[in-house]
Amino acid sequence: MLAQRENSAYLPGFILPAALTITSDLAEACAGAHMVVMVVPSHVYRAVFCQVKQYVGAGMVVVSATKGIENESLMTMTQIMADEFSLGSYAVLSGPSFAREVAAEKPAAVTAAAYDSKIAATVQEVFFTETFRVYTSTDVIGVELGGPLKNIVAIAAGICDGLGLGTNTRAALITRGLAEITRLAVTMGASPLTMAGLAGLGDLVLTCTGDLSRNRSVGLKLGQGMAIAAIQSEMRMVAEGVKTTKSAWNLSRKMNVDMPILEQVYLVLYEGKTCPEAVHALLHRDQKEETALSMCANHR
Repeated sequence: MLAQRENSAYLPGFILPAALTITSDLAEACAGAHMVVMVVPSHVYRAVFCQVKQYVGAGMVVVSATKGIENESLMTMTQIMADEFSLGSYAVLSGPSFAREVAAEKPAAVTAAAYDSKIAATVQEVFFTETFRVYTSTDVIGVELGGPLKNIVAIAAGICDGLGLGTNTRAALITRGLAEITRLAVTMGASPLTMAGLAGLGDLVLTCTGDLSRNRSVGLKLGQGMAIAAIQSEMRMVAEGVKTTKSAWNLSRKMNVDMPILEQVYLVLYEGKTCPEAVHALLHRDQKEETALSMCANHR
């Protein structure tokens, strides 16, 4: 990247801005910074932050753009940072934003969330461009849960597409997937309105329907009959939804929240259940009434 000014492995075809300095040294990367953005996979987030935190000074904002839930602790990324270093100022950036389209300056909109609205506004100001619109929120847990949980539904959507079940199925899955996500998020303290916004519904629709979605791609191949081990072995980039499925499944059980789509994806990924069996199980659940309350905590 230093020589070619291009990330040929993960974002080929885009020349990196001249003002962008590239380094593999954390101390150099953090020196003099007023904001640090963490975009490492969730399963190594804690380890990397433990190295970064020694450079976190007064007034520095650390922004998480990682969409995951830690397997061992069941914590989100801002919770991990607060757990490791309680004196920091933390924020989260999330929403429907495939990197390739953002790099191509195609219009996108995301949400910056922090418990302090002034910090959220600072993140908004830094990232806002003519083609990248940033909204603010103080619902940190809602914005942060929408990203990882939609990846699981995207795997399910890919499975449906791989099985050739059609667009009716996909639409129903997205809608009921949003209900599940909202139930868990509200139980964790989020606002249901957040889940109807960019970090919830927006990101969910993108990842369940977009051809650039790694998680949908995993599901597509599962639906076509490939084993998860074979799928992962041929992937260069991380599909966060695979690991998140396990942590989200444990989190839903801990919080006593019914999430049938999540459960079936978990059984396919980790218990060897076939995709047709998972679809059959979802379709043959007890009949329900659909109400607004069915998307909120303790309503299933």
